[in-house]
Amino acid sequence: MSDPPVVRRARRAPPRIDESKVSQPLQDLFNGWRESLKEPFKGITADGAVESGLFPLRTTGTSTAPLVDAVRAFLASLDDAQRRAVTFDVDGEVWRTWSNIHRNLMRHGLCVVELTEAQRERAYGVMRAGLGARAYETARNAMRLNETLAELTGLPDEFGDQFYWISIFGTPSPDRPWGWQMDGHHCNINCFVLRDQIVLSPMLLGSEPVTAEAGVYAGVTVLREEEAEGWAFMNALSPEQRACTLVGTELPFDGYASGFKDNIVVPYICLPTAEMTDEQRERLKRLIALSPDRLPQSHATQRFDEVLAHFDCTVFGWIGECDPVSPFYYRIYNPVIFIEFYHQPGVALPNTG
Repeated sequence: MSDPPVVRRARRAPPRIDESKVSQPLQDLFNGWRESLKEPFKGITADGAVESGLFPLRTTGTSTAPLVDAVRAFLASLDDAQRRAVTFDVDGEVWRTWSNIHRNLMRHGLCVVELTEAQRERAYGVMRAGLGARAYETARNAMRLNETLAELTGLPDEFGDQFYWISIFGTPSPDRPWGWQMDGHHCNINCFVLRDQIVLSPMLLGSEPVTAEAGVYAGVTVLREEEAEGWAFMNALSPEQRACTLVGTELPFDGYASGFKDNIVVPYICLPTAEMTDEQRERLKRLIALSPDRLPQSHATQRFDEVLAHFDCTVFGWIGECDPVSPFYYRIYNPVIFIEFYHQPGVALPNTG
């Protein structure tokens, strides 16, 4: 999809917020985030203990040269000050300071809105080279729908399709570790590269609203397939199986594995694949495939094989009702993947369901 011509007034990146002027609950939340950064990174575990040997260094046989070239082209388009602002240590904790909130709390790198048109297109070129075609379109649509949110709320200084920050970690290289990040409201992408391996995690894509009914991006929608296929899978289970899936009935306000939750502990509870029929297992595989598909195609195939190698210890969990109208949450989890899909009540908009 190419963007329609948009007549814009000049906009700049939202300024960093003054935390002393936000509510006490928000101050407590932000302080908790900072405390979490003091813990060494461990990642999601089932019991607090890291399981070794899950992600070996290996040769994929699939070149990362297009991504290296895209990032080099983006960096070449910047001036010296911009290159200094966008580049970070590949081993630094800045990686961990992404968040889904729309406020500028710990944003870093360069905000897309303050790039020239040519630089902006090269930033999108990094996304295009680092993601699968479907994932790229989903990510860009999430960004576009943030402009729809600006239209609906009348807050163009808080929401917008260019209020996203790009960062480069390390130096793009065919043999050294490096990566990139795109961070903003409902579009958080972390991509780590080592030789010909790509790790695309954590990654959060969402939207409020999920469809633009009017405005400059009328007709744009996101995540409908993940929603429909998840509900269809739950609906294909027996009542006894559905009971086993339930994590709870009250929807979480946020994902269990969202920003600043690097070391969460999530036990392998809920419905295991061993208790599914062959038809249900195949349906679950199709649902899982929507996640590895976010990688470039050849990398996605290998990632899917990696996930299926642990399919027998995969579990499916659910929160909420199972009917055509109620909001819901689902989770697919095994030692090498953690997928969440969830509905939320309105945050910026006054809908409650």
